[in-house]
Amino acid sequence: MAYDLTRRHVLGGALGLTGLAGLPSHAAAQVPKPASPLTLNIIDAAGNLALTQPAFNNYKTEHPDLVSGFAFTKAPAPEIPGKIRAQQSAKRVDIDMVIVGTDALSAGLADDIYIDLIGQYSNALPKLQEIYLEPAWQMQGLSKGRGVVVSYYPSGPLIEYMPDRVAKPPTSAEELLAWAKENPNKFIYARPANSGPGRTFLMGLPYLLGDSNPKDPMKGWDKTWAYLKELTQYIEYYPSGTTNTMKELGDGTRDMIISTTGWDINPRVLGIVPKEAKVGTLKGFHWVVDAHYLAIPKGVAAERLPILVDLIGFLLEKKQQAYAYDEGYFYPGPAVKDVPLSMAPKASQDAIAEYGRPEYEQWIADNPKELPLEPEQLVQAFRRWDEEIGAKKS
Repeated sequence: MAYDLTRRHVLGGALGLTGLAGLPSHAAAQVPKPASPLTLNIIDAAGNLALTQPAFNNYKTEHPDLVSGFAFTKAPAPEIPGKIRAQQSAKRVDIDMVIVGTDALSAGLADDIYIDLIGQYSNALPKLQEIYLEPAWQMQGLSKGRGVVVSYYPSGPLIEYMPDRVAKPPTSAEELLAWAKENPNKFIYARPANSGPGRTFLMGLPYLLGDSNPKDPMKGWDKTWAYLKELTQYIEYYPSGTTNTMKELGDGTRDMIISTTGWDINPRVLGIVPKEAKVGTLKGFHWVVDAHYLAIPKGVAAERLPILVDLIGFLLEKKQQAYAYDEGYFYPGPAVKDVPLSMAPKASQDAIAEYGRPEYEQWIADNPKELPLEPEQLVQAFRRWDEEIGAKKS
């Protein structure tokens, strides 16, 4: 999910920790204690603290001899590589951990700024393939070992609309185009490079349209690019982020937008979008999944690493994963198996009971789930969209 949120708001063998089957029973007692408890600096470039901050705070509460507190800051994903590179060049890395989506993860892989957590410290982490939901394990592969998935959701793309203004919602990409033509300027989506729903729409269209190679935006998306060029005639402008699309659906400026499970539920919980809004899928629908990762920059002081890696294991425990349901922001949210909604805080259960969708469970079970594009191809897709689609409405 893009950063424009509507939310409020030397380990391993050296420690002798063994890989744990299933979820770990927490082993912080084996972590070398620092001379005094540490304050850990965490940068959130994915909006993930909405899901995980209670779990971070639980670690501090349970291990006051290791951690005295967290200094949380937020930053747009494009700023992360530059911040870390600057500190690494100065040999003064004071960013202990970053929480990133596929965007800042990919940029960090290209710059080689993250520690190889899996290659160096797997003995101190749970056995990820055993504990993860299958799509979360597949997303873990995208990190090349330089990040650990902490949250997962199937994402979208979905259409979201106001039923009092859309009497017959489209059921296919062709019907969506026809509806947009008949109702100019009433459909909108945000720039894909800075919008989770926009990004999933861009990557989901090749499946909806039956393009020749959904993984190749330069040579395999002929139908997709032609479709987007025709659709853009009936779109007034492209917002820079998802929040504006939600506000415009809520205030009546637009009747239909592109959405995801989390962007559907959470803005309705917050009152930005009316509760009565509906969602739908289009013929040929494939989920384009998404995840958030924990990554540690190279150059972090050696005495901090045992605690940071232990913290990652703690955040993957079932009890901590249950906080990821939140108020539907990254729905469902947990990356590990066997974390039902009944384990979540009552406020999360109540919000999802009132604003969730019974159909989501079946849609998630019954429709194919696709990984996002590889980093190089995603950059190509963003650039081509900006040049051929977005530039027409600048």
